[in-house]
Amino acid sequence: MSIKRRSLKVLLVAITAFALAITGCKVGERKAGDSSSKGGAAKTAAKSTVSEKAKVEFYVMSMCPFGVKVEDAIAPVIAKMGGDIDFSIDFIGGVKGDKLTSLHKEPEVKGNMAQICAAKYAPEGAFDMVLCMNKNYRKIPNNWEGCARDGGLPVDKIRACYDGQEGKDLLKASFDKAKARRASGSPTMYIGGKLYRGGRTEKAFTRAICQAFPKDKPEICSSIPPPVKFPVTILSDVRCRECRTGMIEQQMKSMFPGAEVKIVDWGTEEGKKLYTDMKLTKLPVMLFGKDVQKAENYARLQRSLKPMGDYLVHARWGRFNPNKEICDNKKDDTNNGKVDCDDSDCEHAKACRKEKPKKLELFVMSQCPYGVKALDAMKEVIDNFKNDFEFHINFIASEEGKGFRALHGQPEVDENIRELCAIKHYPKNYKYMDYILCRNKSIRSPDWKPCTGGNTGIATNVIEKCFSGDEGKNLLRKNIKIAEGLNVTGSPTWYANNLHKFSGLDPESIKNNLCRYNKGMANCDKKLTGPDKRMRKGGGGACK
Repeated sequence: MSIKRRSLKVLLVAITAFALAITGCKVGERKAGDSSSKGGAAKTAAKSTVSEKAKVEFYVMSMCPFGVKVEDAIAPVIAKMGGDIDFSIDFIGGVKGDKLTSLHKEPEVKGNMAQICAAKYAPEGAFDMVLCMNKNYRKIPNNWEGCARDGGLPVDKIRACYDGQEGKDLLKASFDKAKARRASGSPTMYIGGKLYRGGRTEKAFTRAICQAFPKDKPEICSSIPPPVKFPVTILSDVRCRECRTGMIEQQMKSMFPGAEVKIVDWGTEEGKKLYTDMKLTKLPVMLFGKDVQKAENYARLQRSLKPMGDYLVHARWGRFNPNKEICDNKKDDTNNGKVDCDDSDCEHAKACRKEKPKKLELFVMSQCPYGVKALDAMKEVIDNFKNDFEFHINFIASEEGKGFRALHGQPEVDENIRELCAIKHYPKNYKYMDYILCRNKSIRSPDWKPCTGGNTGIATNVIEKCFSGDEGKNLLRKNIKIAEGLNVTGSPTWYANNLHKFSGLDPESIKNNLCRYNKGMANCDKKLTGPDKRMRKGGGGACK
């Protein structure tokens, strides 16, 4: 059912391939237009002034802080022009057997139900009740009755719906509507029938709604200043399959209505000049005119931009090197007489890898908590298979200038190098794992020496010499090319037999995936430690 405002993402949208993510609660309402789905409206809403209303749909979870924020943000818009808006709120959840479920568990299910029942029995005040509940959303559902009473809503009717089968039926119908809209994150928003990814302020909502009126517009729309205009150049390469330039353009125009987007291909004279002049190394890259700093959503992008000449540049997410061989297009892209896998650029590309039985690779960032869990799990896996398999650790980082860049900063770069030094000098029977497992107990500590020396069997001076000199840096420089060649960006990521990618944080999952591709391998019948309770509930993860 819906909380509709006659008068009156997830969006956990990953803005493809780069860090313009809009936050949301990942994993309600029905349109209010008939007697079974009547929507709520703030009492301050005016009468309609247009011939056809603008449609605004919110799909949320009542206890999701991000859903709460957008409801609160649109409230003043509803108060000013709600009579001209067809506003509805539906809920995101699921059904297991005869039980309704939601991300924030039973309290959220009940909170959703209270709001959906209010929408039916108090359509003119339901949204006011929602806003009241939002003031202390962690107390949901226990605060609905007080909010309903304060707003003069029919508490007895809402309670009968809430306590009975009707509330369940209404909420299930709301879940179905959210599912039909493919809303899996709170908030997911549609304005004028189109997925909305723009700003979450009063001004941004007002501007977007004003653009959604099918015919005439309310008077307030004439007073909304136009969005700040600024140029955006997306430098990409038509040969890059993962660059998704069209999607990036679409997301940019949605996020910044004033963005004047131009796509430039690297293969053109203009593209190559830009690439050279800006001293770029990977594509795609976004070059923003400096007026982006005046745009309403600039704060969401600010930390990712780097001043470069006349531009502010967002380049961290680009991974395609246009000067390298493309490994599966049957062309000599570098004009060196070598095609695809014959070119050294393709040494680590998946297209050029061959099946290698009983090989297990783990790609990690040394200070990623999920990578640490995966490495810790390997002790049991190694004990199970002994020397009957081949295990490799590869690190996820990148070369930058004369040094390296890692997600968790220079301390992670340093630890990557030390662990590679241990791997290089203590490979027999996976002795290097003693150092890694010891470090994992306090992976953020700069004091690594207690994991060497004494009775550890790992000499402090050996690791120190390797780390301090060129040896360690060269080890990392060579090692990170493996992850780059496979385009691995998440820690942890596993590969079995050189070709088969999988995920897992516990010994049993790792063992099962290795055995899946190596039928008849010894000790595959042994039961290892499985995922803990949190992992079984989807509490795994990755650093990306």
